[in-house]
Amino acid sequence: MPREIITLQVGQCGNQIGTEFWSKLCSEHGISKSGSFNEVAESSPGIDRKDVFFYQADDNHYIPRALLLDLEPRVINGIKNSDHKRLFNNENMYVSQQGGGAGNNWASGYSQGASVENEIMDMIDREADGSDSLEGFVMCHSIAGGTGSGLGSYILEALGDRYGKKLVQTYSIFPNQNEISDVVVQPYNSLLTLKRLILNSDSVVVLDNTALNRIAEEKMKIDNPTFSHTNSLVSSVMAASTTTLRYPGYMNNDLVSLVASLVPTPRCHFLMTGYTPLSSYAHGLNATRKTTVLDVMRRLLQAKNIMVSSNIREQEFEESKYISILNVIQGNVDAFQVMLENYL
Repeated sequence: MPREIITLQVGQCGNQIGTEFWSKLCSEHGISKSGSFNEVAESSPGIDRKDVFFYQADDNHYIPRALLLDLEPRVINGIKNSDHKRLFNNENMYVSQQGGGAGNNWASGYSQGASVENEIMDMIDREADGSDSLEGFVMCHSIAGGTGSGLGSYILEALGDRYGKKLVQTYSIFPNQNEISDVVVQPYNSLLTLKRLILNSDSVVVLDNTALNRIAEEKMKIDNPTFSHTNSLVSSVMAASTTTLRYPGYMNNDLVSLVASLVPTPRCHFLMTGYTPLSSYAHGLNATRKTTVLDVMRRLLQAKNIMVSSNIREQEFEESKYISILNVIQGNVDAFQVMLENYL
């Protein structure tokens, strides 16, 4: 039986990343932008578990188990007018009636979260009631703005109160360290959100805008990366990290086993991610050279492929140690070869 996961997309960043994530999942599972199957998916039943992230409507088309939450309407209205407008459930979209957003202020987002708690929790309860065996929640958000940090923090606390036994994993976007932000209170937003991530989440996947921009420039050969490029990188990581949940194997078939293997103690739950190989989009090229399992596993541990920037880690990379590592390798790979490389 699949263990369902509900995705919460909070704020501008969370909704943009979430939309890219669902686009990739639809592509992998053979689901069209309107939620219906294509012929390839219908001819290959039983090889995946769509029910982890999707559920079937009365007309048998698939709908994401996702809640789209924002305090200003621009991004969600853009999703409603995009190619994926028929994919999402409109009842799972929430936009504040005031429509003014949080003004990049954590306190504003947090206080507005308190005022709309009943509406948001009713949406979450409805999705949870529609699940046969709910395992947990995944949240996409930024910690530097107002809605993703403030409203996201309040939702994390509310989930801890109402669904204390369910796992909560976040994909948290950290601000760019190399640029001076126009948001004066950005450090305060980040610090206040970090406390909630420490206390109210079971696993935090850290994604750093500094490292994402560097990877886009160096690996993807993009001179001036935009948010769409970095969002694509984040959605690729999200899709890859949930592969074992959606395609059953002999291990790591649920969120509990993933978190248990990576988190040694409850407070030490901030995870770094690496992704390789990345295709180059420069000059319209999308070519990737042939790789081996050993080559991929070695490059995943290189600092230049890690999506978190740390000066100490780069300076002392040769002496640094990993507490735990999980490699998710996709493609036509022999499982025996993967096990053999682990022992070399």
